[in-house]
Amino acid sequence: MRPLAALPEAARANVRGVLADIDDTITTGGRLTAEAYAALARLHEAGFVVVPITGRPAGWCDHIARMWPVSGVVGENGALWMRHDPATHKLVRRFVVADSVRAAHRARLEAVGRKILTAVPGTALASDQQYREADLAIDYCEDVPPLPRADVDRIVAIMEAEGMTAKVSSIHVNGWFGAYDKLGTTRRFLAEALAIDLDAERDRFAFVGDSGNDAPMFAYFPLSVGVANVRAFLDRLATPPAFVTERESGAGFVEVADRLLRN
Repeated sequence: MRPLAALPEAARANVRGVLADIDDTITTGGRLTAEAYAALARLHEAGFVVVPITGRPAGWCDHIARMWPVSGVVGENGALWMRHDPATHKLVRRFVVADSVRAAHRARLEAVGRKILTAVPGTALASDQQYREADLAIDYCEDVPPLPRADVDRIVAIMEAEGMTAKVSSIHVNGWFGAYDKLGTTRRFLAEALAIDLDAERDRFAFVGDSGNDAPMFAYFPLSVGVANVRAFLDRLATPPAFVTERESGAGFVEVADRLLRN
């Protein structure tokens, strides 16, 4: 990883969009700081396509799409995208998996959740689980005392043994039935909502993240940036981000915004 300050000027000037994880990337210690929110607003007002790409639930995404200065949001690690249409003043919601299939999966997700809570003491369902449409989120350090790495790996192993896709974020282990991920649904969102061919324009987008569930994005984008706390997850990343900020979490995101907005 190279320091963000080493980003070539030509690459910086070519960026038209900023995609960013939320937890411990835009937020700091679970809170959205005034400085990080202002950075989102500055990017949006400057004409950048700004899209949070998060593991957070559909219920949060409804609020984010409506209220934040963003072009849309990809949620539940790629299960869905949402966008508030400024022309119609309506929320557009798209799910990768059909409603009937998601409904059929819910009982299986609940059963796996109960199994994990029994097998791995100290875990809990994420506090936002009731707002989720398509995945199971197991809290290993957000509202519970941090669990050791071996316990996190045990959660992943149980999910995978049940046929789920499992990804580790900075606070949760997320699991779901299906082959989608953050990257695939980001590609879909940009094409369907904004008529942008990401494969043709990926050099014009920066991705900012911090943990293992951002791995597909770090591997895909030449201009990938890890906020400084990404170093704690480098052993979970086959491809680390190309650049890294000096500061952690939301302050690191502000650093990225400042760098891209520099004239």
